[in-house]
Amino acid sequence: MKAGFLLCIRLILGGSFLYLGWVKTQDPVAFLKVIREFELIGDHRLMNMVAAWLPWFEVWCGLLMLLGLGVRATATVMSILLGAFTFMILHRALGLVDTSGLPFCDLVFDCGCGSGEVRVCSKIFQNSLLLGGAIMLAWAKPCLWCLWPSITMPPSLDKRKKMALREGHE
Repeated sequence: MKAGFLLCIRLILGGSFLYLGWVKTQDPVAFLKVIREFELIGDHRLMNMVAAWLPWFEVWCGLLMLLGLGVRATATVMSILLGAFTFMILHRALGLVDTSGLPFCDLVFDCGCGSGEVRVCSKIFQNSLLLGGAIMLAWAKPCLWCLWPSITMPPSLDKRKKMALREGHE
């Protein structure tokens, strides 16, 4: 894949996670209320912990992606998060369809994403695009303008190790 295309995906994905995570850190009580509406976490202590830590984890992932640090590992984590977020939105939307009788794509609610009330279909589409981008980055080789594209030895240490192995075997 073109390095420039992957760079654009990386910047969009990192920027999205950084911005939306930061918005949630500004009002953790509102985020906690939205999490409660999903009715997926029963224990209030766990719910408080998720509301306190998840936004900061999203900010951290966004920063790592923007800086190009551990891009493949970060993209894998983002893929897992986006898959879980999309599943939770779908689960809640299907529950609202049952209770309200509204058509699926006419549903509008605050999904806890940090962007306020959204249409379900557009949010699922947006998450699907971000998920596809994250999966592409997770499978791609090291990319353009990455400080440290994968979580392995730094290139300088890797070269020294290879040199030591060559000298030992010759």
